[in-house]
Amino acid sequence: MMLITNQETKINIKYLENLSFTKDEVKEVMEGLTSIPKSLPPKYFYDALGSELFEKICNLPEYYPTRTETAILTNASKEIVEITGICELVELGSGSSTKTRLLLSAYDSLGKPWQYIPIDVSGEILKNSALQLHQQYNNLSILGLVGTYEQALWQLPPSCLPQRMIIFLGSTLGNFTYEQSDDLFNEVRDILTVGDYFLLGIDLQKPADILENAYNDSQGVTAAFNLNMLSHLNRCFDGNFDINLFKHQAIYNQEKTQIEMYLYAQKSHNVRLNKLDLDVSFQENEPILTEISRKFNLTQMQDFLASHKLKSVKYWTDENKYFALILTQLI
Repeated sequence: MMLITNQETKINIKYLENLSFTKDEVKEVMEGLTSIPKSLPPKYFYDALGSELFEKICNLPEYYPTRTETAILTNASKEIVEITGICELVELGSGSSTKTRLLLSAYDSLGKPWQYIPIDVSGEILKNSALQLHQQYNNLSILGLVGTYEQALWQLPPSCLPQRMIIFLGSTLGNFTYEQSDDLFNEVRDILTVGDYFLLGIDLQKPADILENAYNDSQGVTAAFNLNMLSHLNRCFDGNFDINLFKHQAIYNQEKTQIEMYLYAQKSHNVRLNKLDLDVSFQENEPILTEISRKFNLTQMQDFLASHKLKSVKYWTDENKYFALILTQLI
């Protein structure tokens, strides 16, 4: 369905078809919980509470990615706009668009009509941020797409401007396996036309203690975020996970250069998911892998992007080289 807030606000929010769980997604949960070791897809973090908790994580003192990327965008946004000129912006996983506003301000300063297409699975957050952005930017029209990246990318309307830029900020690419990253870049390449842009944020490799502190914060917000996945599964599949029987822990896998986030069962017990007709047994200290967060080498990532015809135009990093923004152009 289409929600049009007001004819004068230039805001359209489109809820994409088939937002209910597909057979493949159900299969993914069932296979994950019956495999050894057990795992769950990170997409189940993001119900309304999960999205709210993630926004809190982004402001934690230990969680360097958000403030580091924000600092980079503060310095780089004007230059990005100078390179690309006015273009339609499509953001994957927009959330509250907090960091993106630095880029939006730079584009809006050109004083020309333009369009922003935020994509997010949380309709409430997307709608609220769109209303805020409308108050802030006079030249902006907004088409919000509520759905997954895959759904939204293939339902993008033709660009209303000569060029388009797809934005993937944050460290979200780290949640993708190599194969999933390959698929995403293939989709981006196929949707863009020659001369269009892709702006990517990546978390770079760094000492293990910095990484583990970022994902095991002292306030327990990341733990609540991780545990909320089980509550989300309870609602989705009529389950009886008891979050008090699980404990959060994140570790850095040096060999794979990735953070691995786990929920450990605190004692042996059984869980039932009625809608899946699935019974799951847990042994004491048995883990569920809920997320990976890969940490990247900048040169290797540029080469990987180039193999998808996304040529690096310029990149920006912070002084510690914790994080990087890469601007690429389809050739």
